Amino acid sequence: MDGMQVEALRGITLGIAEGEYVAVTGPSGSGKSTLMHLLGALDRPSSGRLLIGGQDTTSLDDAGLARVRGSEIGFVFQSFQLLARTDAQDNVALPLVYRGVGRTERRQRAVAALEAVGLGHRLSHRPTQLSGGEQQRVAIARALVGEPRLVLADEPTGNLDSANGHEVLNVLEQLNRERGVAVVLVTHDADVAARANRLIRMRDGLVVADEIQRRQESRGEQEVQGRRTPQLARTPQGGRTPQGGRETDGGQEAQHGQVLAIRSPAPSPSPSPSPTPSRSPAPTPSPSSDVPDIPGQPR
Repeated sequence: MDGMQVEALRGITLGIAEGEYVAVTGPSGSGKSTLMHLLGALDRPSSGRLLIGGQDTTSLDDAGLARVRGSEIGFVFQSFQLLARTDAQDNVALPLVYRGVGRTERRQRAVAALEAVGLGHRLSHRPTQLSGGEQQRVAIARALVGEPRLVLADEPTGNLDSANGHEVLNVLEQLNRERGVAVVLVTHDADVAARANRLIRMRDGLVVADEIQRRQESRGEQEVQGRRTPQLARTPQGGRTPQGGRETDGGQEAQHGQVLAIRSPAPSPSPSPSPTPSRSPAPTPSPSSDVPDIPGQPR
């Protein structure tokens, strides 16, 4: 905009742990969508670092970022983003095409993903033959078919009525609970946000609150205490250890068990004060028995 740089986000440092269910809220223009694009490696931060699955993405080229996205992250959009002339099974299988998965395996995994969201009977239906809630569940199945550790959902209930919106949220919660998939969703709806375990509030490009909350009871589910529990972290040997150990990465500490972390750059150190010019000591008077000793003063 006339060469002027606009800071959409400022000083953001946060991490998403394995199995978390996070809602991001805030007024229009607060930076929610920009944050979602950064978390999904769709945009690059102008400063700071983005770590996905423990990997620093700062130096990756576009192809490298695409590989990381494909293996670690699934996306769910408000407008579904389904191919209109393609049936549900092939829509879900599409991400696997770009990963070079064979046709037979693609179709098997697509069926399993659709069954996981309750649409095993809709394999051959095109989007126009599905309700809005069913289309969004197909989109969730597509996000899950690559077995990501994190699902990013941008206003997933924004185009749905209340009943279909509840259905979609129930599916996301079930997958989070049963598969341990971390979920981060952006929403303007306070009722949708209340069903998350963690709430991040944004305003003017800043995170103004990041809190654990008591999750609101969903349909068919008892209310659970929305506190963070010790997560399990992968070890280099493939085993699992309780979260809490720390490792260093390029001079900065990384929390085990994090699926994703975004870190603002460290503040620049304050400039050191200029050294005081040295001065020649004043001449010391000759010692005299008539002059008393003064503590701290030369004789």
